[in-house]
Amino acid sequence: MNVSDSVTFFVIEGLQEKKMLMFSIFLIVYIMVLCGNSMIIYLVRTDPKLKSPMYFFLHNLSFSDMVYTTVTIPNMLSGLLKEEHTISRSGCLLQMYFFLSMAVTGRSILTVMAYDRYVAVCNPLRYAAIMTKKVCILLVVAAWFFGFVIILPALSLAVPLPFCGPNLVQHVFCDHSSVVRLACANTTVNGVVSLSTAMFVLIGTFCLILTSYISIGKAVHGMGRAEKIKAFATCASHMIVVCISYVSAACVYISYRVATFSPNARMIVAVLYSVLTPLLNPIIYSLRNKELWEALTRALCKHAAKPTSNRKTIPSVS
Repeated sequence: MNVSDSVTFFVIEGLQEKKMLMFSIFLIVYIMVLCGNSMIIYLVRTDPKLKSPMYFFLHNLSFSDMVYTTVTIPNMLSGLLKEEHTISRSGCLLQMYFFLSMAVTGRSILTVMAYDRYVAVCNPLRYAAIMTKKVCILLVVAAWFFGFVIILPALSLAVPLPFCGPNLVQHVFCDHSSVVRLACANTTVNGVVSLSTAMFVLIGTFCLILTSYISIGKAVHGMGRAEKIKAFATCASHMIVVCISYVSAACVYISYRVATFSPNARMIVAVLYSVLTPLLNPIIYSLRNKELWEALTRALCKHAAKPTSNRKTIPSVS
């Protein structure tokens, strides 16, 4: 037998204590993620008043968040119901790839949304001419393409690694660092490539977002009070989501670099990181966006009126 084929599956150790409590919490969180993001996708696709580029980008962000959580949480939930949570080697690598690519795609879409806000605030008269349907589609395609491609070097280095055992992954899903650590080979190059990719994505997208908001800040500085309030309202939801996303990502990377962090603490931080932004995105955008609230009200009223309109009138007998 080839050494590299000695491990055909991995055992996900996960959270070993209070499994049913963890199962209940993450099931509720997952349902909330699906419901909240599905609501945004449905409203944007059906309401004619939500056809601006901002909602087109938000629609894509919600979809990427749903895929992002679906890659890990259902498998994690099934593992909490078992004595031993196993996953095949190929399944583990696929989960790793889609988890990382969706994380990058989400940040890429946030970067595109920052550019959209920059154009809306700094070039309001040319906004429609700049943010055409074709440009919006190209920006979204570029964001998704970047997410799927940038991860390939790190994954291509992980695929041929020999795994001789043990096969216990100290995580709740196939985390790249946790899996590569199990290889019976020198993984220095893997660590350098994965860390470089992560830093390039995080710092690169953050710098682009920061550049957009610096330009917005300069433009807003010379405006009147009413214009400043309007500009802030336009950007507030996006800024909150960006802050949550990048602060939580920073916490995850810090937890991996600090030796005093226990494995369970790292796992909890990583799981919170994977569900926090997808869970809060719909809440933040819905609470701070009047148009979304109005679209939700119209959708609810439309569905409530259907049974009444479809009810047949029984002719009275005189």
